[in-house]
Amino acid sequence: MLITQNPTTSGRRHQITTDRSELYKGKPEKSLLASGHKKRQGRGFQGRITVRHRGAGVKKKMRIIDWKRKNYGVEGVVIRFEYDPMRSANLALIYYKDGSKGYILAPQGLKVDDLVVSGPTVEVKVGNALPLKNIPIGMFIHNLELRVGKGAQMVRGAGTAAVIQAKDGKYATIQLPSKELRLINIECYATIGQIGNQDWKNRKIGKAGRKRLMGIRPTVRGTAQHPDSHPHGGGEGRSGVGMKYPKTPWGKHALGKKTRKKNHRTNKWILRDRRVK
Repeated sequence: MLITQNPTTSGRRHQITTDRSELYKGKPEKSLLASGHKKRQGRGFQGRITVRHRGAGVKKKMRIIDWKRKNYGVEGVVIRFEYDPMRSANLALIYYKDGSKGYILAPQGLKVDDLVVSGPTVEVKVGNALPLKNIPIGMFIHNLELRVGKGAQMVRGAGTAAVIQAKDGKYATIQLPSKELRLINIECYATIGQIGNQDWKNRKIGKAGRKRLMGIRPTVRGTAQHPDSHPHGGGEGRSGVGMKYPKTPWGKHALGKKTRKKNHRTNKWILRDRRVK
C-alpha cells in the first residue's frame, strides 16, 4: 500500500512512501548480520571511483540472506517480516526446526507462522524452494539460480517474478521479468511465488535530501562541467553537445551504441534478448 504525505513542507508535498506497518520495528537478528561490513562509496579495490554518484548516506547493517536454501527437508517457521536497507524487497525471518535461523526474501502471500521448506520433493507452494524440473509450467518463481548449487542470482527485486514456459531435456525455458527468454538447467533451484512489496516502484522520494541519505550523490550535466572533466564541457555561455554524437565522460558513444560482445559466452543460453521489442 502507498502512503501520501500531508503537504506540510515542499519535500513532503509530492512524497509517496510504502506502508511498513506490518514490518518488525526492532533490531535485526544479530546472528545473521555480516561482520566487518564497510561502505565502499563507489570505489574499487584500488580505492578509485568505479561507480560514480555514490557516497555518504546513513549507516546500514548487512543481513546475511540464505540464497542457497540448503536445509533440505527441514521445515522452517516464518517468525516476522523485516525491512532491509540494502534492497527493495522485504525479508522474512525463518526459524528452522533443527535450531538454525535464516533470512529469505519475503514473497507475496507468505504470512507469519507459515511453514516453508526446500528440497526436490516438497510441496509446490509459496515460499518453498524446488529444482526447476519439479515446478509446473506456468508457475511464478523467484530467487532463480543460474548455476547448480551457486545460489540465487536472478529475480530478486521487489514485485518481480519469472515464469517457466517450457522444459526440454536438461533445460527449462524461463521468461524473466524483463521478458527475456533464457535456458536454465532444470537442476537449478527456484522459490515459488512472486516477491512482495510490489508498490516499491511507485514510491516518490520527494526531495534531494532523502537521496543523499540513501547514499546517492548528485549527477551533474556534462555541458555544465569543465572540458577536462567531460567531452561536453567548456564553451562560452550556454552551449550544447556540439559534436557528432553525445559522449560519455570517457569519450564513448552515449546513445545507441551496443556494448555487449557478439561472441559473449552466455549468448547461447539467451533465446530472446530483453532489448528486442
